[in-house]
Amino acid sequence: MTLNEAKIRAEELRIFLNYHSKKYYIDDDPQISDFEYDKALRELENIENDFPNLVTPDSPTQRVGGMADNRFEEVHHAVPMESLQDAFSFEELESFDEKIGDSTVTYVVEPKIDGLSVSLEYRDGVLVRGSTRGDGVVGEDVTANLRTIKTIPLVLNEKIPFLEVRGEVYMPREVFLSLVEKQEINGEKPFKNPRNAAAGSLRQKSSKIAAERNLSIFVFNIQQIEGKEITSHKESLDYLKTLGFRTVPFYNEYKNFADVLGEIERIGNERGNLPFDIDGAVIKVNNFAKRKELGSTSKFPKWAVAYKYPPEEKETKLTCVEIQVGRTGVLTPVAVLEPVLLAGSTVGRATMHNEDFIREKGISIGDTVIVRKAGDIIPEIVSVAKKGENTEVYTMPKICPSCGSAVSREKDEAAIRCHNPECPAQLLRNIIHFCSRDAMDIEGLGEAVVEVLVNEKLISSVADIYYLKAENVLSLERFAEKSASNLIDAIEKSKENDLAKLIFAFGIRHIGQKAAKLLAVNFGTLEKIMSATKEEILLIDGFGEIMADSAVEFFSLEQTRKMVEELKNAGVNMNSLQEVKDNRFQGMTFVLTGTLPTMSRNEASEIIEGFSGKTSSSVSKKTTYVLAGEDAGSKLTKAQTLGIKIINEDEFKAMIL
Repeated sequence: MTLNEAKIRAEELRIFLNYHSKKYYIDDDPQISDFEYDKALRELENIENDFPNLVTPDSPTQRVGGMADNRFEEVHHAVPMESLQDAFSFEELESFDEKIGDSTVTYVVEPKIDGLSVSLEYRDGVLVRGSTRGDGVVGEDVTANLRTIKTIPLVLNEKIPFLEVRGEVYMPREVFLSLVEKQEINGEKPFKNPRNAAAGSLRQKSSKIAAERNLSIFVFNIQQIEGKEITSHKESLDYLKTLGFRTVPFYNEYKNFADVLGEIERIGNERGNLPFDIDGAVIKVNNFAKRKELGSTSKFPKWAVAYKYPPEEKETKLTCVEIQVGRTGVLTPVAVLEPVLLAGSTVGRATMHNEDFIREKGISIGDTVIVRKAGDIIPEIVSVAKKGENTEVYTMPKICPSCGSAVSREKDEAAIRCHNPECPAQLLRNIIHFCSRDAMDIEGLGEAVVEVLVNEKLISSVADIYYLKAENVLSLERFAEKSASNLIDAIEKSKENDLAKLIFAFGIRHIGQKAAKLLAVNFGTLEKIMSATKEEILLIDGFGEIMADSAVEFFSLEQTRKMVEELKNAGVNMNSLQEVKDNRFQGMTFVLTGTLPTMSRNEASEIIEGFSGKTSSSVSKKTTYVLAGEDAGSKLTKAQTLGIKIINEDEFKAMIL
């Protein structure tokens, strides 16, 4: 393919993909299959890989995400992103209307999306910057992460000279529940609600992670505009739709304030049925000239108010308690309830957190309890409304309901835990973690495939993965000859991983990625780690008593030794691939900030660790050096304040010669 042919074809594919992306994500009217879309996207990716100069800002390939910077630049909002005054009763809303004091005023009512407020800036119809609200005056540049959100148009339907809009990034309920389930399987602390999940996802350093979180957005305001005159809020929302934005899902103009209150009540009744969270409804004066006349206080505009819905709570009976066993062996009590309609859906189960929570609330089987949805999503017990007859406070079991092993509660922990690594309830979750991207990174062995392999008894431990043959999986649903071959190739490839990834894949309590890397680098081989004493492990800078105890306990188990032997016989690498050249940086902590001239921060970190040093993401009095590049931000300022020695790349290179 010539350059000219590639240019023409790439443009055709972009038009095709952007059109169908809009039909799917903005209009909710898909016109082609996912397969057709993915095939066209793959063709465009291949063209852009062959001809990098053809990549454009509006290319659908730019939504995939990559590594963002380790810090977010400040953005000063030309138009402040104000917050709204809250109202908690209809009387307060009527008082708001009285203060407006104009019978000719019309209002627009719209749902208040519970997410993270952002600004999107476009020049000549092309997205140039996206930022968080921050404190309303100064936010953070998160353009790379916002580009991954498919409901944000990269190019508008009109080349308007300049436009800044405000929207709310949110995580759909279905996506949130799926994410929480995965976090629980991996033994991670789950997000509390969709809003926290959206905020955490948008501030990820890797935009690949942001892309995987399937965030969405509703745009609800024009902050600045050049090249077009707009006089009212409803007109602005209608216009934003024509540009290709996904605006708030329903909005109407009302002349009578009684109708305003009626719409707020209607939205409240519908909120449980919506696929996203709202925490209220917003009333806005429609006419922009009137808004300007009303002005703002130091905190919020006088022309708008947000009505906050109270969390709905219901009484129901606790019929029994089920115990779930997580990947790390934690026993979690789940209340089984008489079904009750709550916030738009029927609830029959609710979390009871842990033993301390049950004791604090005095919860017994047979009690009438008050339940609500935390963050309007996850049902939880709030309190006991009425004690059942002859009931005693529920006590957690003394043995694991899955394997029958004794359970225990460790000091300073609320969790009760099963310590049997062969516990069936933990098996599936352990294997899923072992195969995950940050662990052994076995492409094709996702949650669904692992579950099938376990259910079909093709694997019963992580070691079994490395004894799979293509013919073993060919008979399974979804597998053809090519996909089976690809899976076996991915398994073979993972054998070459660094020892640090294998240690993290084991899922040892208190041993995260960084600790796994420290063990691998300091001992060099898995054999040496397994024979190391607690005292020897404690010599590693960054290791404490709990981490050392956990590592020694795990590697002393007979089941662990058997598993390691099977992995070794299968050809899995047991050695650290990172060579420690010498200990010149022993006991030193480096913080990296800004863009270095010739090396990435990851490369610099590996060099530091190769000389027995360590890196940190934050500056403190314990920091030895700050390695600063171009556009270094707040970390550099803090280092200067604390008197930390600051070095550039040339000085760093001189230290490693």
